[in-house]
Amino acid sequence: MSAERREVERQLERMREGAVDFIGEEELAGRLERALGEGRPLRVKLGMDPSSPDLHLGHAVVLEKLRIFQELGHTPIFLIGDFTARIGDPSGKKKTRPPLGDKEVTANAATYVSQVAKMLDADAAEIRFNSEWMDAMTPQDFVRLCSHTTVSRLLERDDFSKRYAAQTPIAVHEFLYPFVQAYDSVALEADVELGGTDQTFNLLMGREIQRAYGKAPQAVITHPLLVGTDGHEKMSKSLGNSIALLDPPEEIYGKIMSISDALLPDYVAMLPIPRNEELLSASKAVVSGAGDPLALKHELARRVVERFYDAGSSEGAADHFRRVVQERGKPTEVAQYEYSLAGAETVSLLDLVDHLGLAGSRGELRRLVSQGAVSVDDERVSDPLLALGAGSYLLKLGRRRFAQVQIG
Repeated sequence: MSAERREVERQLERMREGAVDFIGEEELAGRLERALGEGRPLRVKLGMDPSSPDLHLGHAVVLEKLRIFQELGHTPIFLIGDFTARIGDPSGKKKTRPPLGDKEVTANAATYVSQVAKMLDADAAEIRFNSEWMDAMTPQDFVRLCSHTTVSRLLERDDFSKRYAAQTPIAVHEFLYPFVQAYDSVALEADVELGGTDQTFNLLMGREIQRAYGKAPQAVITHPLLVGTDGHEKMSKSLGNSIALLDPPEEIYGKIMSISDALLPDYVAMLPIPRNEELLSASKAVVSGAGDPLALKHELARRVVERFYDAGSSEGAADHFRRVVQERGKPTEVAQYEYSLAGAETVSLLDLVDHLGLAGSRGELRRLVSQGAVSVDDERVSDPLLALGAGSYLLKLGRRRFAQVQIG
Protein backbone atom coordinates (compact mmCIF):
# COMPACT_ATOMS: atom_id res chain seq x y z
CA MET A 1 0.00 0.00 0.00
CA SER A 2 1.40 3.41 -0.99
CA ALA A 3 2.01 6.12 1.57
CA GLU A 4 -0.75 8.20 -0.01
CA ARG A 5 -3.25 5.33 0.28
CA ARG A 6 -2.25 4.77 3.91
CA GLU A 7 -2.98 8.43 4.60
CA VAL A 8 -6.41 8.08 2.97
CA GLU A 9 -7.20 5.09 5.20
CA ARG A 10 -5.94 6.92 8.28
CA GLN A 11 -8.16 9.90 7.58
CA LEU A 12 -11.21 7.77 6.78
CA GLU A 13 -10.77 6.02 10.11
CA ARG A 14 -10.81 9.37 11.93
CA MET A 15 -13.91 10.37 9.97
CA ARG A 16 -15.73 7.18 11.05
CA GLU A 17 -15.13 7.80 14.77
CA GLY A 18 -18.44 8.03 16.61
CA ALA A 19 -20.48 8.12 13.37
CA VAL A 20 -23.80 6.35 12.86
CA ASP A 21 -23.80 6.52 9.04
CA PHE A 22 -21.08 7.33 6.52
CA ILE A 23 -22.89 7.57 3.20
CA GLY A 24 -20.76 7.92 0.09
CA GLU A 25 -17.58 6.72 1.79
CA GLU A 26 -16.22 4.95 -1.30
CA GLU A 27 -16.79 8.04 -3.47
CA LEU A 28 -15.13 10.21 -0.83
CA ALA A 29 -12.12 7.88 -0.60
CA GLY A 30 -11.37 8.49 -4.29
CA ARG A 31 -12.01 12.22 -3.98
CA LEU A 32 -9.78 12.40 -0.90
CA GLU A 33 -6.94 10.57 -2.65
CA ARG A 34 -7.12 12.99 -5.58
CA ALA A 35 -7.31 15.99 -3.23
CA LEU A 36 -4.25 14.85 -1.30
CA GLY A 37 -2.36 14.38 -4.57
CA GLU A 38 -3.27 17.92 -5.63
CA GLY A 39 -2.61 19.42 -2.20
CA ARG A 40 -6.24 20.55 -2.03
CA PRO A 41 -8.35 20.36 1.15
CA LEU A 42 -11.85 18.92 1.21
CA ARG A 43 -14.71 21.32 1.93
CA VAL A 44 -16.64 20.13 4.98
CA LYS A 45 -19.99 21.71 5.83
CA LEU A 46 -21.86 21.87 9.12
CA GLY A 47 -24.95 24.06 9.30
CA MET A 48 -26.86 25.24 12.36
CA ASP A 49 -29.88 27.52 12.49
CA PRO A 50 -29.77 30.35 15.06
CA SER A 51 -33.11 29.32 16.57
CA SER A 52 -31.73 30.25 20.01
CA PRO A 53 -28.67 32.25 21.12
CA ASP A 54 -26.96 29.29 22.79
CA LEU A 55 -25.11 26.32 21.35
CA HIS A 56 -25.05 23.34 23.72
CA LEU A 57 -23.23 20.05 24.29
CA GLY A 58 -25.50 18.31 21.77
CA HIS A 59 -24.12 20.66 19.10
CA ALA A 60 -20.61 20.04 20.42
CA VAL A 61 -20.83 16.35 19.45
CA VAL A 62 -20.85 17.12 15.73
CA LEU A 63 -18.74 20.28 16.07
CA GLU A 64 -16.01 17.98 17.36
CA LYS A 65 -16.08 16.06 14.07
CA LEU A 66 -15.74 19.36 12.20
CA ARG A 67 -12.70 20.09 14.39
CA ILE A 68 -11.24 16.70 13.47
CA PHE A 69 -11.60 17.51 9.76
CA GLN A 70 -9.78 20.80 10.40
CA GLU A 71 -7.06 18.90 12.24
CA LEU A 72 -6.72 16.64 9.19
CA GLY A 73 -6.02 19.71 7.06
CA HIS A 74 -9.43 20.24 5.46
CA THR A 75 -11.57 23.38 5.26
CA PRO A 76 -14.32 23.53 7.90
CA ILE A 77 -17.38 25.50 6.83
CA PHE A 78 -19.64 26.56 9.67
CA LEU A 79 -22.87 27.65 8.06
CA ILE A 80 -25.21 29.86 10.06
CA GLY A 81 -28.70 29.23 8.70
CA ASP A 82 -30.07 32.74 9.01
CA PHE A 83 -32.34 32.14 5.99
CA THR A 84 -33.48 28.64 7.00
CA ALA A 85 -34.21 29.87 10.55
CA ARG A 86 -36.93 32.04 9.01
CA ILE A 87 -38.56 28.85 7.69
CA GLY A 88 -38.14 26.73 10.81
CA ASP A 89 -36.54 23.27 10.68
CA PRO A 90 -39.33 20.63 10.79
CA SER A 91 -36.91 17.83 11.71
CA GLY A 92 -38.32 15.77 14.56
CA LYS A 93 -41.21 18.18 15.08
CA LYS A 94 -44.78 17.01 15.68
CA LYS A 95 -46.26 20.33 14.60
CA THR A 96 -45.34 23.39 12.55
CA ARG A 97 -42.42 25.29 14.04
CA PRO A 98 -42.98 29.07 14.21
CA PRO A 99 -40.60 30.90 11.85
CA LEU A 100 -38.32 33.47 13.48
CA GLY A 101 -38.24 37.15 12.59
CA ASP A 102 -35.15 38.86 11.14
CA LYS A 103 -34.29 40.70 14.39
CA GLU A 104 -34.50 37.53 16.48
CA VAL A 105 -32.36 35.58 13.99
CA THR A 106 -29.73 38.33 13.93
CA ALA A 107 -29.63 38.55 17.73
CA ASN A 108 -29.34 34.78 18.14
CA ALA A 109 -26.58 34.48 15.54
CA ALA A 110 -24.48 37.27 17.07
CA THR A 111 -22.57 34.99 19.47
CA TYR A 112 -22.33 31.87 17.29
CA VAL A 113 -18.82 32.57 16.00
CA SER A 114 -17.38 33.06 19.51
CA GLN A 115 -19.09 29.86 20.66
CA VAL A 116 -17.77 27.88 17.69
CA ALA A 117 -14.31 29.23 18.53
CA LYS A 118 -14.46 27.15 21.72
CA MET A 119 -14.36 24.05 19.49
CA LEU A 120 -12.19 24.91 16.47
CA ASP A 121 -9.95 27.56 14.96
CA ALA A 122 -12.63 29.97 13.74
CA ASP A 123 -10.05 32.24 12.08
CA ALA A 124 -9.03 29.39 9.76
CA ALA A 125 -12.62 28.30 9.08
CA GLU A 126 -15.19 29.61 6.63
CA ILE A 127 -18.08 31.20 8.52
CA ARG A 128 -20.98 31.63 6.10
CA PHE A 129 -24.65 32.65 6.14
CA ASN A 130 -27.09 31.03 3.73
CA SER A 131 -28.85 34.35 3.18
CA GLU A 132 -25.82 35.18 1.00
CA TRP A 133 -27.27 33.16 -1.89
CA MET A 134 -30.87 32.55 -0.85
CA ASP A 135 -31.78 36.24 -0.59
CA ALA A 136 -30.44 36.66 -4.14
CA MET A 137 -32.44 33.73 -5.54
CA THR A 138 -35.23 34.74 -7.94
CA PRO A 139 -38.68 33.11 -7.96
CA GLN A 140 -37.69 31.38 -11.20
CA ASP A 141 -34.56 29.99 -9.51
CA PHE A 142 -36.63 28.72 -6.60
CA VAL A 143 -39.16 27.01 -8.88
CA ARG A 144 -36.27 25.30 -10.66
CA LEU A 145 -34.85 24.14 -7.31
CA CYS A 146 -38.19 22.70 -6.18
CA SER A 147 -38.67 20.86 -9.47
CA HIS A 148 -35.96 18.36 -8.59
CA THR A 149 -38.02 16.16 -6.27
CA THR A 150 -41.62 15.12 -5.67
CA VAL A 151 -44.19 15.51 -2.89
CA SER A 152 -44.23 11.73 -2.44
CA ARG A 153 -40.47 11.80 -1.88
CA LEU A 154 -40.89 14.51 0.76
CA LEU A 155 -43.59 12.49 2.48
CA GLU A 156 -41.13 9.62 2.88
CA ARG A 157 -39.53 11.75 5.56
CA ASP A 158 -40.37 10.20 8.93
CA ASP A 159 -41.71 13.29 10.68
CA PHE A 160 -43.80 14.34 7.68
CA SER A 161 -45.23 10.84 7.13
CA LYS A 162 -46.25 10.57 10.79
CA ARG A 163 -47.92 13.96 10.77
CA TYR A 164 -49.69 13.19 7.49
CA ALA A 165 -50.97 9.85 8.84
CA ALA A 166 -52.16 11.56 12.02
CA GLN A 167 -53.82 14.31 9.95
CA THR A 168 -51.68 16.89 11.72
CA PRO A 169 -51.30 19.96 9.49
CA ILE A 170 -48.09 20.36 7.48
CA ALA A 171 -47.56 23.91 6.23
CA VAL A 172 -46.34 24.25 2.64
CA HIS A 173 -43.31 26.32 3.69
CA GLU A 174 -42.03 23.36 5.77
CA PHE A 175 -41.53 21.40 2.56
CA LEU A 176 -39.14 24.13 1.43
CA TYR A 177 -36.68 23.61 4.27
CA PRO A 178 -34.87 20.52 2.88
CA PHE A 179 -34.59 22.21 -0.53
CA VAL A 180 -32.82 25.22 0.96
CA GLN A 181 -30.50 23.12 3.13
CA ALA A 182 -29.69 20.99 0.10
CA TYR A 183 -28.98 24.01 -2.09
CA ASP A 184 -26.54 25.27 0.54
CA SER A 185 -24.33 22.32 -0.40
CA VAL A 186 -24.46 23.39 -4.05
CA ALA A 187 -23.53 26.98 -3.23
CA LEU A 188 -20.70 25.93 -0.90
CA GLU A 189 -19.43 23.11 -3.17
CA ALA A 190 -19.40 20.80 -0.16
CA ASP A 191 -17.46 17.54 -0.33
CA VAL A 192 -18.81 16.37 3.05
CA GLU A 193 -21.78 17.40 5.18
CA LEU A 194 -22.07 16.61 8.89
CA GLY A 195 -25.19 16.41 11.04
CA GLY A 196 -27.19 14.56 13.64
CA THR A 197 -29.25 11.51 12.76
CA ASP A 198 -32.37 13.69 12.75
CA GLN A 199 -30.90 15.49 9.71
CA THR A 200 -30.38 12.39 7.56
CA PHE A 201 -33.20 13.17 5.11
CA ASN A 202 -31.99 16.75 4.59
CA LEU A 203 -28.37 15.64 4.14
CA LEU A 204 -29.35 13.05 1.54
CA MET A 205 -31.40 15.70 -0.26
CA GLY A 206 -28.15 17.61 -0.52
CA ARG A 207 -26.64 14.73 -2.52
CA GLU A 208 -29.66 14.65 -4.85
CA ILE A 209 -29.72 18.40 -5.45
CA GLN A 210 -25.96 18.53 -6.04
CA ARG A 211 -26.37 15.89 -8.77
CA ALA A 212 -29.25 17.89 -10.27
CA TYR A 213 -26.98 20.93 -10.53
CA GLY A 214 -24.13 18.95 -12.08
CA LYS A 215 -22.04 18.70 -8.91
CA ALA A 216 -20.40 15.63 -7.39
CA PRO A 217 -22.54 14.44 -4.46
CA GLN A 218 -21.26 15.12 -0.97
CA ALA A 219 -20.50 12.38 1.51
CA VAL A 220 -22.83 12.38 4.53
CA ILE A 221 -21.65 11.63 8.07
CA THR A 222 -24.25 11.50 10.83
CA HIS A 223 -23.80 11.33 14.58
CA PRO A 224 -26.15 10.20 17.35
CA LEU A 225 -28.24 12.75 19.22
CA LEU A 226 -27.19 13.53 22.78
CA VAL A 227 -30.02 13.01 25.26
CA GLY A 228 -30.63 16.00 27.51
CA THR A 229 -30.38 16.23 31.27
CA ASP A 230 -33.99 15.04 31.63
CA GLY A 231 -32.88 11.62 30.41
CA HIS A 232 -35.63 11.32 27.76
CA GLU A 233 -35.58 13.92 24.97
CA LYS A 234 -32.71 15.07 22.77
CA MET A 235 -30.83 18.02 24.24
CA SER A 236 -32.67 21.24 23.43
CA LYS A 237 -32.81 24.69 25.01
CA SER A 238 -36.56 24.86 24.35
CA LEU A 239 -37.06 21.70 26.43
CA GLY A 240 -35.01 23.07 29.33
CA ASN A 241 -32.67 20.05 29.30
CA SER A 242 -29.56 21.56 27.74
CA ILE A 243 -26.04 22.37 28.90
CA ALA A 244 -24.94 25.48 27.01
CA LEU A 245 -21.36 26.06 25.90
CA LEU A 246 -21.62 29.53 27.45
CA ASP A 247 -23.02 28.31 30.78
CA PRO A 248 -20.76 29.29 33.70
CA PRO A 249 -18.36 26.51 34.83
CA GLU A 250 -20.37 25.91 38.01
CA GLU A 251 -23.56 25.49 35.98
CA ILE A 252 -21.97 23.03 33.53
CA TYR A 253 -20.48 21.02 36.40
CA GLY A 254 -23.74 20.91 38.34
CA LYS A 255 -25.87 19.96 35.33
CA ILE A 256 -23.59 17.05 34.49
CA MET A 257 -23.75 15.89 38.10
CA SER A 258 -27.57 15.91 37.79
CA ILE A 259 -27.82 13.44 34.88
CA SER A 260 -29.02 9.91 35.50
CA ASP A 261 -26.51 7.08 35.80
CA ALA A 262 -28.00 5.54 32.65
CA LEU A 263 -26.77 8.50 30.55
CA LEU A 264 -23.15 8.23 31.70
CA PRO A 265 -21.86 5.79 29.04
CA ASP A 266 -23.25 7.91 26.18
CA TYR A 267 -21.92 11.14 27.66
CA VAL A 268 -18.46 9.59 28.11
CA ALA A 269 -18.51 8.22 24.55
CA MET A 270 -19.98 11.26 22.77
CA LEU A 271 -18.74 14.43 24.46
CA PRO A 272 -15.58 16.14 23.11
CA ILE A 273 -13.28 15.32 26.01
CA PRO A 274 -10.00 13.41 26.40
CA ARG A 275 -10.86 9.73 26.84
CA ASN A 276 -8.07 7.66 28.33
CA GLU A 277 -8.23 4.00 29.30
CA GLU A 278 -8.97 4.88 32.92
CA LEU A 279 -12.11 6.85 31.99
CA LEU A 280 -13.33 4.19 29.57
CA SER A 281 -12.77 1.45 32.15
CA ALA A 282 -14.70 3.44 34.75
CA SER A 283 -17.57 3.83 32.29
CA LYS A 284 -17.63 0.10 31.52
CA ALA A 285 -17.64 -0.66 35.25
CA VAL A 286 -20.69 1.55 35.78
CA VAL A 287 -22.50 -0.23 32.94
CA SER A 288 -21.75 -3.62 34.54
CA GLY A 289 -22.99 -2.41 37.93
CA ALA A 290 -19.58 -2.68 39.56
CA GLY A 291 -18.46 0.93 39.17
CA ASP A 292 -18.91 4.20 41.05
CA PRO A 293 -21.29 6.43 39.05
CA LEU A 294 -20.83 9.43 41.38
CA ALA A 295 -17.06 9.39 40.95
CA LEU A 296 -17.48 9.03 37.18
CA LYS A 297 -19.83 12.03 37.07
CA HIS A 298 -17.29 14.14 38.93
CA GLU A 299 -14.54 13.12 36.50
CA LEU A 300 -16.78 13.71 33.48
CA ALA A 301 -17.88 17.13 34.79
CA ARG A 302 -14.27 18.08 35.49
CA ARG A 303 -13.15 17.19 31.97
CA VAL A 304 -16.04 18.99 30.26
CA VAL A 305 -15.50 22.23 32.20
CA GLU A 306 -11.76 22.06 31.50
CA ARG A 307 -12.49 21.49 27.78
CA PHE A 308 -14.54 24.67 27.47
CA TYR A 309 -12.76 26.79 30.10
CA ASP A 310 -9.53 25.72 31.86
CA ALA A 311 -8.20 23.59 34.71
CA GLY A 312 -8.63 26.36 37.27
CA SER A 313 -12.28 26.82 36.36
CA SER A 314 -12.79 23.06 36.62
CA GLU A 315 -11.33 22.97 40.12
CA GLY A 316 -13.40 25.98 41.16
CA ALA A 317 -16.60 24.43 39.80
CA ALA A 318 -15.91 21.20 41.72
CA ASP A 319 -15.36 23.16 44.93
CA HIS A 320 -18.55 25.16 44.33
CA PHE A 321 -20.55 21.95 43.83
CA ARG A 322 -19.20 20.43 47.02
CA ARG A 323 -19.88 23.53 49.10
CA VAL A 324 -23.25 24.61 47.64
CA VAL A 325 -24.91 21.34 46.62
CA GLN A 326 -23.38 18.63 48.79
CA GLU A 327 -22.91 20.72 51.94
CA ARG A 328 -25.93 22.99 51.22
CA GLY A 329 -23.92 26.14 51.80
CA LYS A 330 -23.70 29.40 49.87
CA PRO A 331 -21.10 30.21 47.22
CA THR A 332 -18.14 32.36 48.23
CA GLU A 333 -19.15 34.91 45.60
CA VAL A 334 -22.72 35.76 44.63
CA ALA A 335 -23.51 37.68 41.43
CA GLN A 336 -24.83 41.20 42.17
CA TYR A 337 -27.73 42.75 40.25
CA GLU A 338 -29.71 45.96 40.39
CA TYR A 339 -33.30 46.56 39.32
CA SER A 340 -35.16 49.87 39.07
CA LEU A 341 -38.85 49.95 39.93
CA ALA A 342 -39.15 53.07 37.74
CA GLY A 343 -41.96 54.52 39.83
CA ALA A 344 -43.75 51.24 40.54
CA GLU A 345 -44.18 50.01 44.10
CA THR A 346 -43.34 46.36 43.43
CA VAL A 347 -42.18 43.93 40.77
CA SER A 348 -43.22 40.29 40.49
CA LEU A 349 -40.55 37.66 40.98
CA LEU A 350 -41.39 36.33 37.50
CA ASP A 351 -40.82 39.71 35.81
CA LEU A 352 -37.67 40.33 37.85
CA VAL A 353 -36.04 37.01 36.99
CA ASP A 354 -37.04 37.37 33.33
CA HIS A 355 -35.64 40.91 33.13
CA LEU A 356 -32.33 39.90 34.71
CA GLY A 357 -32.03 36.72 32.63
CA LEU A 358 -31.62 34.50 35.68
CA ALA A 359 -33.67 31.67 34.15
CA GLY A 360 -33.73 30.30 30.64
CA SER A 361 -37.37 31.31 30.23
CA ARG A 362 -40.43 32.37 32.20
CA GLY A 363 -41.64 28.78 31.88
CA GLU A 364 -38.47 27.50 33.51
CA LEU A 365 -39.02 29.74 36.55
CA ARG A 366 -42.60 28.53 36.87
CA ARG A 367 -41.37 24.92 36.78
CA LEU A 368 -38.75 25.61 39.45
CA VAL A 369 -41.34 27.29 41.70
CA SER A 370 -43.73 24.35 41.28
CA GLN A 371 -40.88 22.02 42.28
CA GLY A 372 -40.17 24.05 45.41
CA ALA A 373 -36.74 24.97 44.07
CA VAL A 374 -36.90 28.77 44.37
CA SER A 375 -36.28 30.79 47.52
CA VAL A 376 -36.04 34.45 48.45
CA ASP A 377 -33.89 35.16 51.51
CA ASP A 378 -33.97 31.44 52.38
CA GLU A 379 -37.81 31.36 52.28
CA ARG A 380 -39.27 28.92 49.75
CA VAL A 381 -41.48 30.60 47.12
CA SER A 382 -44.84 29.08 46.16
CA ASP A 383 -46.07 31.82 43.81
CA PRO A 384 -44.01 33.00 40.80
CA LEU A 385 -45.93 36.29 40.94
CA LEU A 386 -44.65 37.06 44.43
CA ALA A 387 -44.43 40.88 44.74
CA LEU A 388 -41.09 42.32 45.79
CA GLY A 389 -40.70 45.94 46.89
CA ALA A 390 -37.61 48.07 47.34
CA GLY A 391 -34.81 46.30 49.18
CA SER A 392 -32.04 43.73 48.88
CA TYR A 393 -32.90 40.07 48.24
CA LEU A 394 -30.91 36.86 47.96
CA LEU A 395 -32.51 34.71 45.26
CA LYS A 396 -31.80 31.01 44.88
CA LEU A 397 -33.03 29.16 41.77
CA GLY A 398 -32.54 25.42 41.79
CA ARG A 399 -29.63 24.09 43.77
CA ARG A 400 -26.84 26.11 42.18
CA ARG A 401 -27.99 29.54 41.01
CA PHE A 402 -27.70 32.45 43.45
CA ALA A 403 -28.22 36.16 42.87
CA GLN A 404 -28.14 39.16 45.21
CA VAL A 405 -30.60 41.70 43.82
CA GLN A 406 -30.94 45.31 44.91
CA ILE A 407 -34.38 46.68 44.00
CA GLY A 408 -34.86 50.40 44.15
